[in-house]
Amino acid sequence: MTITERDIMGGLAKGLAVIEAFAADRPRQSISDVAAATGLDRATARRCLLTLVHQGFAEWDGKFFTLTPRVLRLGTACLASMPMPAIVQPALDALSDRIGESSSVSILDGGEIVYVARAAQRKVMSISLMPGSRLPAYCTSMGRVMLAALPEAEARIRLGTAPLPARTPLTLTAPETILAELARIRTDGFALIDQEVELGLRSVAVPLVNARGQVVAALNLGLAAGPESLAAMAARLVPELRAVAAGLRGLLR
Repeated sequence: MTITERDIMGGLAKGLAVIEAFAADRPRQSISDVAAATGLDRATARRCLLTLVHQGFAEWDGKFFTLTPRVLRLGTACLASMPMPAIVQPALDALSDRIGESSSVSILDGGEIVYVARAAQRKVMSISLMPGSRLPAYCTSMGRVMLAALPEAEARIRLGTAPLPARTPLTLTAPETILAELARIRTDGFALIDQEVELGLRSVAVPLVNARGQVVAALNLGLAAGPESLAAMAARLVPELRAVAAGLRGLLR
């Protein structure tokens, strides 16, 4: 089916863009903030925001807007329709209990990863991660595993050509450098991140493959940076992750 401009509801698209403008690091935004983040003019951004307030999806204190828990209905409906969270959660719980570290599963959405399931043992990040949380793909272990599964040309498009934002002094930001890392990941079958998302955080991830051999998600363990070498960390944790991934392979679509 071909979708044309006549089939598109522009107002709905703008409203969704406004919702996506809110994030963990910018939960309170003014009309000007939303207009800048979405590229909408102030009048359009204002109408979208006031519509969200009227429908109960946002609150307004006269200057700043914040989303309400009602927005979670949108994400909950999506997650409820996906069998993956229910399938992987028991495996995550068992893995985290056995290793003593937090584990997660995410999918790739454009240039971001979206968490679909998580088993938290202890907090190792300054932000709280939960199903529906998003992080950049280029600097996360799960993101790199899934980018590496794409054809190189598509991964290059998703990374772009300009330097990417550095979340820490250790973040790889040059697309060519990241592409070289993706090539290594394709060979090794796992991704290892050392404090590129947040200082003090390391993570290691493997792809989750379905019964048809397609990479559909990624599985990781996140832990606090410590004296253990990266090689020792990989040797200790990658086999654990691969065992879980192998057990899930026949269950994932």
